[in-house]
Amino acid sequence: MLQRIVPGSGLAGLSRFRIFNPILAGATLRERLIACLGALVGIGLTGLICGLVAGRSADLPLIVAPMGASAVLLFAVPASPLAQPWPIIGGNTISALVGLLVAQAIHDPVLAIAVGVSLAIGVMSFTRCLHPPGGAAALTAVLGGPVVAKWGLLFPLVPVALNSCILVALGLAFHKLSRRNYPHVAARAPANTHNTADPPPQTRVGFREEDVDSALSALDETFDIDRDDLSRLLRQVELQASIRSHRDLICDDIMSRDVISIDPQTTREEALGLLLRHNIRTLPVRDGEGRLAGVVGLRELLQGSGAMDDLKSSPATAFADEPAISLLPVLTDGQTHAVVVVDEHGRIQGLISQTDLMSAVARTLAEKDAAG
Repeated sequence: MLQRIVPGSGLAGLSRFRIFNPILAGATLRERLIACLGALVGIGLTGLICGLVAGRSADLPLIVAPMGASAVLLFAVPASPLAQPWPIIGGNTISALVGLLVAQAIHDPVLAIAVGVSLAIGVMSFTRCLHPPGGAAALTAVLGGPVVAKWGLLFPLVPVALNSCILVALGLAFHKLSRRNYPHVAARAPANTHNTADPPPQTRVGFREEDVDSALSALDETFDIDRDDLSRLLRQVELQASIRSHRDLICDDIMSRDVISIDPQTTREEALGLLLRHNIRTLPVRDGEGRLAGVVGLRELLQGSGAMDDLKSSPATAFADEPAISLLPVLTDGQTHAVVVVDEHGRIQGLISQTDLMSAVARTLAEKDAAG
């Protein structure tokens, strides 16, 4: 019997039933529905294309069974290291080859299936293409059948590699259309942008990369997440905890409202003069309707030449009602000196510099200490 936690309607209501509680962190009902659609399209088209290539030959199946498991990873957990293009193609193909070789060397079926899957895991691990359905591909090759017997050593290529390549190509197209990040590229660890020996500002306080390695070693378990993604997740947890503890401080409270800005017709010399006269680091560039078009700073003005439209760079922006502490990652990346506060139409409302944020946080910390 389903147990309802809170009344709701539509998809939001369905997601509140216990049966829809996600097994994986971050999974939502919407994500699962997208995964179902992706598998429908991916498996269907893979079978159709392979059927056209083979000419509906009775000796070549439309698709091999391990592709169903590959589709689960590809469409349901596309950020998993096990679901990336090389693990899918390499893992299935190499494992099928391992299974064939084991079947030829070991004639006892019970021993062969055990050795085949075991060796497939080892080979996939060393070739950095560990993929769970690869175990099924090895098992299929060991157990044999008419298709395996007919294609022999070509079986890993046709149909296994053919199926895998088509499925990955369809996955790439599907994820691009659904605006999902695939292939998944783990975020790089923060780096010092000033070319000095100091660690980057983000890593000087809080946990360090070696702490993550020590924690993984102490837990002595393997997790289905990239090492750099894990570090990024932990830093986001730290940020969310800071936002929660400073949620009463919003951008509107601390932003400068008398913003020194320029238009595209401003000359390079005029812009430099404004930076020096007002002792600031960033100049927002506004269009004819007062909307933010970009920003220029001392770096852009000294390194470039020409019209202001050619010098401006993409701005970091926020809305007035956002928590001010959420700007911390941007203002400590070593490159961004200010965030421009805009309204829903992109018009400039204010500006928050590194100094503005540091002063506000220091004041709130002092107030909390005094209250405690």
